[in-house]
Amino acid sequence: MSNDSKTDLPTTQGSSSEGSTVPIWIFALLLLILFFGGVYFDRNSGWFDAQVYAPYKTGEQLEAYQPVSGAAAMMLTGQKVYGSICAACHGDNGQGKPGQAPPLAGSEVVNDANFKRVASVPQLGLNGQVQVAGQSWNLQMAPMGAALSDSDFAAVLTYIRASWGNKASDVSASDVKAFRATIAGKPAVNGEEGLKAIK
Repeated sequence: MSNDSKTDLPTTQGSSSEGSTVPIWIFALLLLILFFGGVYFDRNSGWFDAQVYAPYKTGEQLEAYQPVSGAAAMMLTGQKVYGSICAACHGDNGQGKPGQAPPLAGSEVVNDANFKRVASVPQLGLNGQVQVAGQSWNLQMAPMGAALSDSDFAAVLTYIRASWGNKASDVSASDVKAFRATIAGKPAVNGEEGLKAIK
């Protein structure tokens, strides 16, 4: 056999290990752009400013978790308790629901100087006819507040007595504790006459 029958393999010209490379300065430039872009973004976008919001993502979250004390804390607790227990019947705005529950806004019982009247209704329950804001209501209310702690019960009473235009005095946990001791074991309030009898 002759050497002419050998198959010539194709050779590649310029197939060295160098190949085509990206200059290192492009990587350096890209990193600098990313770094300074991040710094600019951090300084000029308020929702990303760690000094204001960290670890929160919105201003509402930040406000909700700010520590509160005293009267502000009591009102906040009262609002939460009201929302979870009372609002379903009396409404978020305290206006009540026709045929279901009377309004708490402007209610004579809520604004009475004697908090014991308004406290008796959720503590003992109420059955019968009552007058609220010039309307007659025939109610069958369960003792919705009986399971609340003294502090939560005081907070919701304070919230109700200071919201929607009501301007009655605050109720403390010690007031509630003393009040509960005096009415322990009593039956549900019997309508308008039962409310008036509470002293």
